[in-house]
Amino acid sequence: MKWEPLIAGTAQGETLALSAPISFWGGVDPKTGMIIDARHPERGQSIAGKILLLPGTIGSSSASAVLLELVHAGRAPAAIVMPEPDAILLLGLVVAREMGWAIPPAFKASVAQQKATGAHATLAADGAVS
Repeated sequence: MKWEPLIAGTAQGETLALSAPISFWGGVDPKTGMIIDARHPERGQSIAGKILLLPGTIGSSSASAVLLELVHAGRAPAAIVMPEPDAILLLGLVVAREMGWAIPPAFKASVAQQKATGAHATLAADGAVS
């Protein structure tokens, strides 16, 4: 299985596959990494340090700022995997990288390629997955 790198890097860790799209603005606490959207099926789970498998995102131009805050607080996911690039969300990682902060990689993969929650995954810089 191979995923397309959007922002290169390597990551390993436990996966968290969200069952519904999420808005980072209002959906994720930027200080803790907890999903706080009362309507989200994974409410109460932490994205911090996880390989976050997104079925999609719900837009807000503030999503990049929330992801930037998560990186700064050390509560960002270990990697982000999404079916289509979300330019606004990825902007948060680009800005964090420009600030000199360590950022998680981001990958494009279809939902069918993604792993289930709780699986252990290693993502290589070239997009190889194990």
